[in-house]
Parts: sequence; C-alpha cells; structure tokens
Amino acid sequence: MSAAQSQTTLRAKLEALQCHFTWELDHSRSKLLLLRDNMEDIGTEEGYLWLGHIYNLQGYIHYQLASQDDTLGSTRDDALRCLREATEAFRQIRNTVSDEGPWLLVNYGNLAWLYHHLGEQVESQSYVAKIEALLLKYPSPPQDDLHPDIYAEKAWTVMKFSPDRKLEATEYFQRAISMEPDRVEWQTSHVLALVSAVENRTPKEEAEMTKKLEDAKEHDPENSYLAALYLGRLAKDGKKIEDEARKLAKRVLEKPVSSYSGIRPLLKLYRMYLTIDEAVDLAGEALERHPNERYLKSCLATCYKWKIFSDKDSHLRQSMVDRAIGLHKEVISLYPHTSLPTKLALASLYAESTHHDKAQADQIYKELLESSLEPAELQMLYNNYAKYLHHHHKDRHNSIIYHMKVAEIPQPSNHRKNSIKILKKIKDRRMNRMCGEIEDFLANLQE
Repeated sequence: MSAAQSQTTLRAKLEALQCHFTWELDHSRSKLLLLRDNMEDIGTEEGYLWLGHIYNLQGYIHYQLASQDDTLGSTRDDALRCLREATEAFRQIRNTVSDEGPWLLVNYGNLAWLYHHLGEQVESQSYVAKIEALLLKYPSPPQDDLHPDIYAEKAWTVMKFSPDRKLEATEYFQRAISMEPDRVEWQTSHVLALVSAVENRTPKEEAEMTKKLEDAKEHDPENSYLAALYLGRLAKDGKKIEDEARKLAKRVLEKPVSSYSGIRPLLKLYRMYLTIDEAVDLAGEALERHPNERYLKSCLATCYKWKIFSDKDSHLRQSMVDRAIGLHKEVISLYPHTSLPTKLALASLYAESTHHDKAQADQIYKELLESSLEPAELQMLYNNYAKYLHHHHKDRHNSIIYHMKVAEIPQPSNHRKNSIKILKKIKDRRMNRMCGEIEDFLANLQE
C-alpha cells in the first residue's frame, strides 16, 4: 500500500471512531473557553467517577483552542497531557485486573485523532489498532450500535456543551443504563440532564420529575449537588426545606472545593427560599476555609450582587457595593477569557453605587462594545446595555435600538427572547413614538 493510500485508509478509520473529534461539538471560542474554566472548577478530587471524562474533555478543548489562537493559554502539549491523564484516571477508577477495557475507547479515539493532527501517523495508527483490538475483545451488545461506556461518555460530553443537546444526552444515558443498570453515576447524570432538558412541564410531569430526583438521591446519597436540586424541587412544591438546607450546607462545607460540590445550587436555594443574608454568609464561610479558590470568590461575588439588588437600605447596600466591586474585579482577573457576565455585573454595581459615578459603568460598556465578541456574547452585551440605557440614562430611543440589535442576531438565547418580549410590550403599550417602527421590525423578524 502506498503512503497516500495508507493515509486515506487511516483517515477513514479515524472518521469512523466514536470520540470528541467526531461528535460534532461546538467549536466556538466562547464555548470552549467557558468549558475550559468549568472543567478546571470541577477539580480533580470531587467527581472522581467522572475524572477520566473530565480529562478527556479538557484534552479536546486544549487542542481546539490551541488550533484557533495561541494567545488563549492552551497548547497541544496541554491536550496530550490531559488525554494521557484521562487514560490513567480510567484505569485507576475501574480498578480491574486488566488495565484495558471498553471505557478506554473514547480516550484512545481522542489520542488517535490528536496524534494524527500532530503529524505522528505511526502513533495515530497504533491507537486505532488498540481500539480495533478492544472492540474485538469487548463487542457492543447486539441490540445496540455502541458500547454503553461510549453512550455514557457521549451523553456526559454533549450535556456539557449545550442546553439544546440535553434531550439528546438523556437518550444516550438511557441507552447506556439499559445495558448496565447498576451504574449509579450514569443514573444520577441522566436525571440531572432530564431536570434541565425540558421547560414548561405539566403538573403531572413536574411530580414525575420530583419522584425521579428522589429515587436518584436514594441511590446516590452522598451526591450533594443532587441533594440541593432535590430540595429545590420540594421547596417549589411548597414543602418546608429550611432545616434540611442548613444540614446540607454543613456537608457541602466539608467537601473539597468543586463546582460538583453543590454549593452554587444550594446558594440559589438559599436566595429563593431562605434568606440572601444566609447565602452571603455561606459563601463567605466557604471562602474563609479556602481563601485562594477562584470558584468560591465567584460564588461570593454573585451573592453580593443578589444582596445589593434586593436590599432597600441604601446605607447598608453601599458598604456592600464597595466590597462587591473589589471582589468582581478580582473575579474578572481570575477568569480573564470568560469574564463578560462579571464585567456586566460590575457595570451595574458602578451604576448603583453612590461612591462612584456612571462614567465608570459607561467606560466598561464602551470597551465591551468595541471588543470582538461572538453572536451569543453580543446578545448578552446588547441586552444588558439596552436596559442600562433605559434605567440609568433614560435614553429610551437607543435602548430600543439595542434591543433590536439583540433580536437581529438569529441565534436562540434567553437574551434574545427577553429583548423581543420587551419590544412587544413597548409596541402594545402604544406610548412610544417608535411603536410603528417596532411593529414593522417585529413583523419582519425571523424567529
């Protein structure tokens, strides 16, 4: 076989693999950067059963970012390191006599693709051969196309990438669970995907979801993230959950710092069903225990923001505004590539402050409006700026213009829905001289 024919054959085999490089994942810069931060915030102690998947996804993200822009802090060496750590993590987690098993199929596929992109075709081919050997030794169950470990990792991965793919993720989890029903971590993640995959459920569907969460919690009693979501469901149903929430908070504080620990959904629970002050205290105590953890600084900054925009005591609020401004600045420096929401929050804090003038908020918006952003980021920016113009500058004309700019970007998002809703409300009130223009705009809008 000639070298050209060999390369064609290798490429065809690579295209047939099941791994991150063949799953049609979102390659947008903003999504990859956000996921890179999310994966780092999970940590390596908590979420042990998903550690191999975490490293696998990190490796893929590092490669894609390194290929797009060498200034983003990711290299192909980072990608290779993470994929090798994934291999080791899978072997340790499985703790079997053999260090080879179907749980390595996706990881080996990623390594085959990475070596191919690095120009190391002999190494790439060796991983393709390993995959072929594994598939011979561990064939997929006859009723399905893929091995359950592949379905589970694909489900976990697409669930991380997009809310729009969570229903797809639930289907993959269901297939994996049907073949290996005793895998508790798959059952838990399946329920977590279901919780956020469907909106506007009927009362019957809501009751069914609460039961699914209850069952999952019984099977996975140490999962505090799941426990926080379950308490949220009970509270939504009118149940008293204050004592249980406080008990859960003590458990969460004892856990290693991780976005998997459940502290963020627990803080939201405190905000909605207990008090914001208790949420601030909880986030503050967590940060006191781990003063250098950026994830906890982000949590506390969010709690300060909640407190400030709900508190009517201006004197109390100003003292907290000053602390919140400092903390938001620090969080921006700790998440330099994914700080747009925090910068927008900082602008709002400046606008609310009595110690600072609106010029500082104006400057933040000026810099953001002149920056290079992707469509979803522009929607977030324009939506926030429209509201800022309306509330703080009483500039209703330009506020409407920026809501139109949001709606013009043909990408589904909550910010787009919100701006369209606001435009419709202005049109229906018939109290603005732009009503006719808004009506024409909405009539021609591609939704």
